[in-house]
Amino acid sequence: MSNRQITIAVDAMGGENSPFKILKGSEIFLMHNKNVNLLFFGNSKKIEDIIKKNNLNLSNYEIIDCLENVSDDDKPNTILRSRKDSSIYKGLKFVKDNPNSGFVSAGNTAALMILSRLILGMIPGVDRPAICSDIPNRKSFSLMLDLGANVLVDASNLFQFALMGYSYFSVIEPQRIPKIGIINIGTENNKGLEFLQEAHEILSNSFLKNNFVGFIEPNKITSGDCDIILSDGYTGNIILKTAEGLSDFITTNLRNIFKKSYKNKIAFKLLENDFKIFKDKINPDKYNGATLIGLNGISIKSHGRSSPYAFNFALNKCFNIINNDLNEKIIQNFRNL
Repeated sequence: MSNRQITIAVDAMGGENSPFKILKGSEIFLMHNKNVNLLFFGNSKKIEDIIKKNNLNLSNYEIIDCLENVSDDDKPNTILRSRKDSSIYKGLKFVKDNPNSGFVSAGNTAALMILSRLILGMIPGVDRPAICSDIPNRKSFSLMLDLGANVLVDASNLFQFALMGYSYFSVIEPQRIPKIGIINIGTENNKGLEFLQEAHEILSNSFLKNNFVGFIEPNKITSGDCDIILSDGYTGNIILKTAEGLSDFITTNLRNIFKKSYKNKIAFKLLENDFKIFKDKINPDKYNGATLIGLNGISIKSHGRSSPYAFNFALNKCFNIINNDLNEKIIQNFRNL
């Protein structure tokens, strides 16, 4: 941990209900991190108007005006050729040129991945970055990647994801010997698509063979039996969004049940503390902020529909990675492998 001045570059225009949710989330974050500098990249007039209109209490911030914006409909060629004055492009350029900084965006995932790869560069030996995040389980948490950066991958990419996940896990949980698994429709070696079977063979014959537990089915993700869960981005993103929807379904229905009658309200009061702990554990907001791992810099993806409270957690994730030199340690671990 260091006492360096930390700066977080923030895409103020990305995601739904922006820039309000970005600025409100930043206000929440700064309440507990008063010494962190925030740089808001985006339409300066809109940002200033939102701050004044909502009387937001922001300190240690600066606004960098951007004339362009990356939309969800922008294609890769458009992003690369015509979005150099956008909040994502300029924010990532700042991180590239300034140590002790990181970037957070709730904007276009494809744009963030393409520009992060172009501007920040990749760790030698890694072809593609992967989106990874913590997934709560019965014992503690698992690390899952890829959650949406790469729709199509091959066996080599999955092996690289395993290496990056292992490097990351070794930094954040040095005392644990992580178990690695690949998401599949069955646990048998002959199940699933060809690239999954090829990745299974590579891992089974690599130096990670003692960590590799083979294929795991989606219903075992929260069991705690696997610490690093590998997937292509398409499958991983579907699993993530299904989990978010299921969490909302469970909490909404429980709330409705305890409002049904006077007896139910009494029962809720008796169990209130336990339900708060349960809700807190499965609340997707607390896990918002996925790391684009494999980059020579820090780039964090917040959910596009995240609330201000959730965006605060994405900022906190970025701060912790910078403050604890996690990205440098991950890169060093990967090189040592």
